[in-house]
This record gives sequence, structure tokens and C-alpha cells, in this order.
Amino acid sequence: MLRTALRNVLAHKARLIMTALAVLLGVAFVSGTLVFGDTVARSFRDASAESLKGVAVSVRASGAGTVAEAGGGSGAAATDTPGSADGKRTTALDTALARKIGRLPDVASVRPAVNGESTLAGKGGRPVNADNTWQNLAANYLPDRDGKDRHFPLKEGRGPAAEGELAVDAKTAEKAGYRIGDTVRFATDGPALTKKLVGIVSTDDPRITAGGTLTLFDTPTAQKLFLHPGQFDEIAVAAKDGTDERALTERVRALLPEKGAQATSGADLAVEQSAQITKNTQSLTKTLLVFAGIALFVGAFIIANTFTMLIAQRSRDIALMRAVGASRRQVVRSILIEAALVGLIASAAGFALGLGIATAMRPLLNTTGAGLPDGPLVITPASPLSALAVGVVVTVLAAWLPSRKAAKIAPVAALSSVDQAPPARALRGRNVLGTLLTGAGVLVMLYVSTLTTSKESNLMIAMLGSLLTLGGVIVLAPLLSRPLITLAGKVTARLFGISGKLAHENALRNPRRTAATASALMIGLALITGLTVGAHSAQHAMAKEATQGLTADYKVTNSTSRGLAPDAAAKAARVLGVAAATPVTSAELDTQGQYAVITGTDPEAFGKTAQLDVQSGSLHDIGRGKIAVSDEFARKAGLEVGDTIDAAMGTGVDTGVARKRKLAVVAVYAKIRAADDALGTLTDVLPYSGSKELENVLVKAEPGRAAGLERKIRAALGDSPLLRVRSQEQLIKENNGSITTVLNMMYGLLGMAVIIAVLGVVNTLAMSVFERTREIGMLRAVGLHRSGVKRMVRLESVVISLFGAVLGIGTGIFLAWAGGSLTTSSMQEYELVLPWGRLGIFLALAPTIGVLAAIWPARRAARLNMLRAIQPS
Repeated sequence: MLRTALRNVLAHKARLIMTALAVLLGVAFVSGTLVFGDTVARSFRDASAESLKGVAVSVRASGAGTVAEAGGGSGAAATDTPGSADGKRTTALDTALARKIGRLPDVASVRPAVNGESTLAGKGGRPVNADNTWQNLAANYLPDRDGKDRHFPLKEGRGPAAEGELAVDAKTAEKAGYRIGDTVRFATDGPALTKKLVGIVSTDDPRITAGGTLTLFDTPTAQKLFLHPGQFDEIAVAAKDGTDERALTERVRALLPEKGAQATSGADLAVEQSAQITKNTQSLTKTLLVFAGIALFVGAFIIANTFTMLIAQRSRDIALMRAVGASRRQVVRSILIEAALVGLIASAAGFALGLGIATAMRPLLNTTGAGLPDGPLVITPASPLSALAVGVVVTVLAAWLPSRKAAKIAPVAALSSVDQAPPARALRGRNVLGTLLTGAGVLVMLYVSTLTTSKESNLMIAMLGSLLTLGGVIVLAPLLSRPLITLAGKVTARLFGISGKLAHENALRNPRRTAATASALMIGLALITGLTVGAHSAQHAMAKEATQGLTADYKVTNSTSRGLAPDAAAKAARVLGVAAATPVTSAELDTQGQYAVITGTDPEAFGKTAQLDVQSGSLHDIGRGKIAVSDEFARKAGLEVGDTIDAAMGTGVDTGVARKRKLAVVAVYAKIRAADDALGTLTDVLPYSGSKELENVLVKAEPGRAAGLERKIRAALGDSPLLRVRSQEQLIKENNGSITTVLNMMYGLLGMAVIIAVLGVVNTLAMSVFERTREIGMLRAVGLHRSGVKRMVRLESVVISLFGAVLGIGTGIFLAWAGGSLTTSSMQEYELVLPWGRLGIFLALAPTIGVLAAIWPARRAARLNMLRAIQPS
């Protein structure tokens, strides 16, 4: 049986090539994902190890983080320590503590670190990386005795040594256009500052290499900007050779204050970082493996189809084997060995291709701000073994049913027939099963459409319903193929004559084969359509929420958690070309256990930059102690115009420590995002806001003067790199940006499944041409021209592709409609909005795919020698 399997593989290698390609691509996706996961994990661990190199004990302020936690090596990290009235953080780590630790007998050195965030402006005035300020790191440059800081190797110039100096990383200098000696504008959490660039350093922090920035100051300057004089975020302790780290950690702990500081040994910190890195990378790897599994699932249809057709074409050979004594088990074993050989060869090639995929994944994901560190490919023994095992197992499982079918064919029946249609009884059983699966899936998804939250249990129900629906449609595909392909056949027959009629009949000749080929394409298009419709609907809802009720041309905000100065609106209003500038802030409010957010503004100016639908009362009555409430909050709290409420305002409304105020309700309006749950005066709300500053300023331009107003507004407000002046179009684009990025990634990941499906169409057509050699020869003999044969094969391919596309697009729209309800609790404006343009592109792709897939089979069919074709074999 082994020799027979080897002979069959060699004899039919041309017919197995598409199957091998399907396995190859699926295995490449799996192996690439596994290698990529191992590579990223190793890179993060290496970066973490580099940042912890020489660190025996790490002393951190409570809530502060080290760069090792992010897997980088720059020494800079954001912190979350308590703040003070001036907005700077306060820590329990100071110079005196650092000196005490440094005097311990086993301590070789201490490195006190200051960490923060700093956003730079480029030479053109635009902020560098303004959309991801968490990547804009800042730290102190702490030189050793040689005047250099080993954590930040110098590429040019020197380290900052005075208050008016700074250094930046090489990529930031290149991006911003700065050179040594230039004056650099930057901001930490307030107005713009300027310092002289004296040094350019290198760093391997993944946040920096993925698009962030690094700014370095001398220690006193860093403390002045982010902490207080003499304070630090972290003290890294290096031990002398032979020192017990844990014992040293205990001695350091004895010197720490009771609150506000914690000491961790370098070994423990390394274990913590390793565990966190493993957890993070496993999450990414699992996500990618889901899409790899989809690609393999689609490939399984091609494998099953190929072996089904091969068995039909080799039925005489199988019959002869049975006649000379081969048992059914031996026939099955022979076909499974053949499948295993194909899977093994394809998997080996797929693993090699997977290395290329793993190499390309990191820069691709870093374009989305993933922050993955550089490093060499890591190939563990588990990756190739897993890839080979997956490829062989999937191929063998897909070939199992065809092999069973081959073993059940009686020798005499096989000798007398080459291509038999499936028994009607078998198709009836399949139709019943498909109807039950589809019905169950539709019922589950209809139930999902009544749910309004995306909690885990609801998501699992939606996944179950989607799987049942997809599975049911796949099983029902042979039944569905007849009416849909008959409809398409009428069109092809009318437009293309005899070639179109023959294409229609060929597609219907074996419904199972047609369905299996179309189903592979259907799965990919169903998932892509569902994601596209869901994402488009979400983007439409977010666009409405971002600008709902806004008539302002610009919205001015701060990139950090700190807001804008209370006089920012007045400054913006004085800019030439500005018609109105509205100050906006907010505070927490609670009345009778009903929590709300109240917006504070200038009611008169707010009417010029936003539009409220007033349902009762008048917004003109808003004043000191008088507020308007949204219709939603009015219903929840049982309020109406004329009511007076005892409201707790400010931070702590949920703990009972907020201050109480009496407020009169003078109007009720339809809720919009810009006005939250209630609307009051700036005077009433500003004292209770968290930062005591404005959250944003809404700017309305004079007619015809909106263009170019952004720069004037920035200049009037100090032109800080942290300042963000965005138009309505920019607000919509920013809100939709993350969805667009994720959707494009999904297209790329699901694209592999579509490519494999196209290979399936090519494979089915090529084998069908071989199977119909005599028939094509007869058609040529009775007058069908070569071009007619080509057209017949192309149209058959187009009909099959259209069938798969219609099923996929229809199923995808249904799943998106039913699952979309899960977002309504977090996205109140969500409604199903079909992206007709993209759906049209998907449908138009089907005939394109059909024509491309038919190029080789059609050419092969047209080149058949008619005399040889009609000779009996």
C-alpha cells in the first residue's frame, strides 16, 4: 500500500499541486504565527534583561513603573504616583534615601531615575506623535564617571548637563528635523518650553522604535519638570560580585519609609516581567492562530474536493486493486498515506514560507503602533513540529471521508462508471441536516439580536450562532446551488449562447463538488462581509456621536489629562476670524442616587457652537443655580421643568463626600455628546471639576474664514505641542481610526483564506477538465471552437464564484445585523448601515476571481487534441 501511495502521488502530482498549495499556505500562516510569537517574546525578554542588567534591587515609588514592564530598555517609563497642587508628582524616594542605600556594604552603585512624558514640536511647528503621547517618554540623563550614561549610548554630541539643554533619540531627531545646536520646543503638561539640543542618543525601547519619542534632561531639570527637587521615581541598585540579591533586598527594604516605596530583587523582577511578556504575547499569538485556523478550514474543502475527484477518476484502478485481493481497509490506508505524503511535503514548504511571514509581521504591526522590539527570528523545535503535524493531520482528516467512499464502491460498479452523481438519498439526508443546522443558527442569532451588551457570555452565544449558521449554509450549499446557478445559467446562456449553456450544465452536474468549491470562497467572503458591515456601521455611529449637535468648526483640547486654562476661550475669541469660542468643562453630579455628568459652559456662546433640541423650558433661563437636563437623565431621575434638586457635585459623589448644592431645572433637551446629562454655567461647574480647568473649547469661525484658522488659534493659546486643534472631519477620522486599522488588519489576515479558496476553484476546474476530456473532444469534433471551449470553462468558473460570493455576502450581512445589537449599550447611535460600495466591490470580485482562476484550466481544455481525447482509454 505504501508503494501504491507513492506511485499515485508521483503519477498525479500535477493534479495534487493545488491541494499542496492550499496546505502550504495554511501551514505557512500557522508556522509564521508560532515563530512570530516566539520571536516577539524573546525580543521583549531580551529588552527586559538589558534594562535589568546589573540591577540587583529595584526600589520604586508606589504606583511607579519601570521600563522593563513595557519590555524596553531606555530607562524611561510613565508613572502614576500621587500629585500635588502644582500638578507635579510627589514620591517617597529622595536623594537622602539614595545615599543611604549607596552606603550599604554590598552595594556597588545606585542609579536614581526620573521618568515622565514630553511631547516635542517639529521644526515646522507640528507636534511629533501627538496622537500617542504615552509613547513620548522623558527621563533624566545620569552620566557615570566617564561622563556617559550607558543606558542611553550617545550617537552625536554630549549628554545634557544644564537646565537649558536636552538630548533626544536619533529617530525623533530625524523625524522632527533637528540637529545638534538647534532650539527644541516641547511641553510636558503645560505651556511650551524651549531648550538647546546638545546630544542624540540611541535606544531599543519598543515604544520609541515603534514611533514614540525620547527626551532626556539633566537630573535637576527632570525633577523640576516632573517631580520635586531631590525626588525620584526609581532607584536601581547594583550589587558587588558574590552578593546575595535577596539578602540585599531585605537590607534595602529596612531603609525604606513605611509607605510610598517598595523594593524588589532583580531576579524577582525578571520573573514578573517574563510572566507578563508571556501572557501578552500568547494573547496576540492566539488571535493570529484563529485566522490561521480559518485558512486551514477553507483548505480542508479543497483537499476533500481534490481527493473526491481523484477517487472518481481512479475508480477503475481501485476496482482492479479490490479484484486482485485488496481489502477495503487497505484501500483506505493507501489513500490516507497518499494524503499524508502530500501534507508532509506541503507542510515542509509551508514552514519555510512561514519564516518569511514571521519576518514581515513585526514591521507590519508596528505601523499600527504595536511597539514590538527588534530582534532575530527565534525558531524553537515546537514550531516546525507543530506546523508539520497540523498540515499532515488536516490533510489526512480531509481525505478520510473520500477514502471511505472509495472503499465502499463495489468493484463491478466502479469498472462500469467513472463519474457517478451522488445518490439522491444521500443528498436528502444532507439537506435535512443542513436545514436543522441553519435553522438552529438563525434562531440563536435572532436571540442575539435582542441582546444589548457585549459581555463574554453574550459573545459566546453569538459565536455559537455564527458557527451554526455558517455550518448549516455549507451543508445546504448543494441544495442552494440549483436555483442560484440556474438563474445565473439563464443569463450566461442568453449572453454567450452554447458556451454559457454548457457552463451552466457543467456547474450543476455534481452539486456536491460545486458546493464544496463555492463554500471555500463563501467562508472567506462571509467573514470579510460581516466585519466590513459591522465596522462600517460602528464608524457611522461613532461619526454621529463625535459631532452630534456640534456646529463648531474646531474643537480645542489638551493631549494630556490636564485641561486648558480657564481663560483659553477668551483668548481664542479674540482671534481674527473667530465668531464664537465656547469654554466647556464637566463635573460629577448625583441626585437621589442617580449619577450624571454635568457640563459647564457659557450658555449664550454654547448656542453658537452647538445645537440642542429643547423639549421643554428654555436654555436662556440657565444661570447661577439653574440647569437644563437631558431627556434621558430626566426620565431616570423623574425630573421635569420647575423641579429643584439637592445635588452632590464634584469628585466623591459615590462616597458621599462631595459638596451639596440646590439646583433648579429650567429646561429639558435631547441628549447629545457635547452636553452630557445636564448643562449649567461655567461658574457653577468649574469649581467642582477634577482639574479646575477647561476640558475643551469649541470654536465657530466667521463665514468663509475657517480655512487656516487652526494655526491662529494655536498661536493665541501659546502653541504648545500638547495643544490639539481639530476640525469636525479630523474628529471623525480620529474616532474611526482604530476601527479602520483593525479592519485593514482583518482584511490581510482573512485574505489568506480567500487566496486558498481561489486555488480551490482552479483545482476543481483543472480536474474537471481532465475528467471531461472525452466530452470536450466530442464538443470540438462537432464544431465547438477552441475559443468556445475556453469561454465554457471560464463561465463555469464565474458561475461557481458568483454562487460562493452571493452566499458569503448574504450570510455575512445577516450575521453583522444580528451581532450588531451587542454594541448598542456602548454605542447608542449604532444602526445597521450597509456599505454598498464595498459590497459591490466584493460582488464584482467574484467574476474577476472566476476569470483568473479559469486561465490555466481553460487554456488546457482548449489545447486538448480532439482525436486523442475521443479515443477510448
